[in-house]
Amino acid sequence: MAASIIRLHFHDCFVQGCDASILLDDGPSIVSEKKALTNKGLVREMVGGPTCSVKLGRRDSTTSSLDLAETSLPSFKVPLDSLISTFGDNGLSARDMVALSGAHTIGQAQCFLFHDRIYSNGSDIDTRFASTRRRGCPINDGHENHAALDLVSPNSFDNNYFRNLVQKKGLLESDQVLFSGGSTDSIVREYSNKPSKFKSDFAAAMVKMSEIRPLMGQEGVI
Repeated sequence: MAASIIRLHFHDCFVQGCDASILLDDGPSIVSEKKALTNKGLVREMVGGPTCSVKLGRRDSTTSSLDLAETSLPSFKVPLDSLISTFGDNGLSARDMVALSGAHTIGQAQCFLFHDRIYSNGSDIDTRFASTRRRGCPINDGHENHAALDLVSPNSFDNNYFRNLVQKKGLLESDQVLFSGGSTDSIVREYSNKPSKFKSDFAAAMVKMSEIRPLMGQEGVI
């Protein structure tokens, strides 16, 4: 469940801050964030990667926002500058963003998220990689089929995600855009060559993300 736990952390913190609002069900004044397309099936009973310590004593939200969940989380199709801006708005640097994107070294994605990419015949995707992915994602069917984000070692938290990007084998557009001639290319190449650097930066970025807009004072509940 490691991939789901990491994703849950990210999807909570980018909507109203890290306040557990993603866990709230519908209520008289709540439209649950669980209903957002990007959160479908995410909240359920929930191992590895690098360990990190987070601050205790945080307060929980009494509100939830479906609208914010659908607009605050970055899309799988956004360009690099938009990704950098979204993470920057949450106090995270471009390096933090690239490190956190490395969470895609484990987990899966549904076909509809990468269908257009593997059938685009674009210059930013390896042709053999695209051909392999098409087998499990037919052109007119199977949009809910799942595929591993990392074909090489889908169940190991390692730096193969970044090696894949260098080889134009990123599954999602928002993955490959990190290595597409832009400002984050050097970070991707660094992590592809230095797995220990990736893991230490990832752990630090996870802690940093956990501190996005915490509820203070009498806000929220315990």
